[in-house]
Amino acid sequence: MISFECDYNNGAHPKVLENLIKYNDAKPTPYGFDEFSERAKERIRVACGLPDAQIFFLTGGTQTNATTIDSMLYQYEGVICVGSGHINVHEAGAVEFTEHKIITIADNNGKMEAKTLDKYLDDYMHDGNKDHAVHPGLVYITFPTELGTLYTAKELDEIYQVCQHYDIPLYIDGARLGYGLMAEGNDITLPYLARHCDVFYIGGTKIGALCGEAVVFTHQNAHKHFFSIQKQHGAVIAKGALIGLQFDALFCEVETPSQTPLLEGAGSQILYYHLSEHAIKMAMRMKQLFIKKGYEFLVDSPTNQQFVIMKNEEAEALSQKVGFTHFGQTDRYHTICRFVTSWATTEEELDQLEQILD
Repeated sequence: MISFECDYNNGAHPKVLENLIKYNDAKPTPYGFDEFSERAKERIRVACGLPDAQIFFLTGGTQTNATTIDSMLYQYEGVICVGSGHINVHEAGAVEFTEHKIITIADNNGKMEAKTLDKYLDDYMHDGNKDHAVHPGLVYITFPTELGTLYTAKELDEIYQVCQHYDIPLYIDGARLGYGLMAEGNDITLPYLARHCDVFYIGGTKIGALCGEAVVFTHQNAHKHFFSIQKQHGAVIAKGALIGLQFDALFCEVETPSQTPLLEGAGSQILYYHLSEHAIKMAMRMKQLFIKKGYEFLVDSPTNQQFVIMKNEEAEALSQKVGFTHFGQTDRYHTICRFVTSWATTEEELDQLEQILD
């Protein structure tokens, strides 16, 4: 059976594995204070255009979100996100487990809108009883969104301006960041994104690494005891170099020129971009296969997640031959089927899918 179930059901890119094997006997300093992790951090700083960024490596997305959000909030504060946001629907209450409320606002195709955020914050600030409520202390968005949609540079700037107006930090979940950056029609670069938020993370687990995420605090604004907060969350691993070595490989420059023009500055030809670009190419081909067969989509996603609407019986029949996620229903007769490509998706797998659809 071929699988388009998710983008983390494969191993790691050969360059990542080569790095791990090459330095297997190096005996690095533990807990991430090693030369390989420092080298990876410097590569990330160059790619982001942030020479003074503070960078921390964690192992997985939920752990990263819970730890980072907890580090940025006082005990009486909550985090604002859209109702479809990942921390609200797919992390089993991990943020609430840290005793911080998730404050949800409406979305538009998975995206937060600046005007909606501004209205919520304005209403809160003018509420005479606001001290009886959970104080909004952080704004959370994902890029791409949970539905595979993208913010434009203008939309991101507008959200960040609202955050700055109310003196609330903006956190961007980048579990699939590369797939958003390399998507068709995207006008946000990594340096632009880094300049328009207070903290974000670069996902490795879904883009070429065995595991690992890189949290980037953009202007020396990490909690001064962030490492200790990591430790409290069980988010520090003794063999920290294992993650550093993976990002060292992912952020190495490669010789093959990228086909995507929307790259700027040093580090523009890194492996991370090329792996992401491949997934997008595969997703667009897959999208055309479903369009050719007359299927409709939940949203028009330019990223590696495609949400196809099928009759229940069609979805059930296809699931016997193809792995995908049942994402919900549009009505009692139709299923939303999520198909996901990754850095490891092959042309041969899409050939098989095309044959099955025929």
